[in-house]
Amino acid sequence: PLATLQSHVEAMIDGVWEADVERLQSCHDEILRISRLVGDLEKLASYESENLVLNKIQFDLMELARSIVKGYEGEFISKEVKLIISGENSLINADRDKISQVIVNLLINALKYTPAGGKVEIKISNIDSFGRIEVIDDGMGISPEDLPHIFERFYRSDKSRTRETGGSGIGLAIVKAIVDAHEGNINVLSIIGKGTEFSIYLPQNK
Repeated sequence: PLATLQSHVEAMIDGVWEADVERLQSCHDEILRISRLVGDLEKLASYESENLVLNKIQFDLMELARSIVKGYEGEFISKEVKLIISGENSLINADRDKISQVIVNLLINALKYTPAGGKVEIKISNIDSFGRIEVIDDGMGISPEDLPHIFERFYRSDKSRTRETGGSGIGLAIVKAIVDAHEGNINVLSIIGKGTEFSIYLPQNK
């Protein structure tokens, strides 16, 4: 975004472009993208820090997931993607705000790659001494070559993504950093053209 912003501003300074509302809006959009990118990088650096402090409390994963789903229903309705939540109550001892970030990032990711008419499902369950969060979509899927790299920062499996559909490439890295900080696990299964399933396992008593 910095390169794009620089070229736009230089073109207006040199008189190649007129500084009209449309071009100024384009520059403003690039500035917002830079701000989001910097914010994501700051979060990731914080989550990966050895000095990360987790403000752990006991809370119900199902209650948290329901509140997040409620906040994103409008976006799913707008894209005509069905959003389903199912499962059971699951009490865990964790940092509620950071686990909320995990669910939000996975939810946004699933919506981005699920076409109109598709569905995204969040499932909450208890497995042994872990609370499990599953985010399942029937979207485009991830190729076997890309799958091992999706948690790397700036990695984008879809090389054709536009500025509108592409993110910073940091969202899944943030998810993994938060899960690792909680001594949890994250697994992903995906089939091209059929969808993707993320499974998060968080210790309930640590």
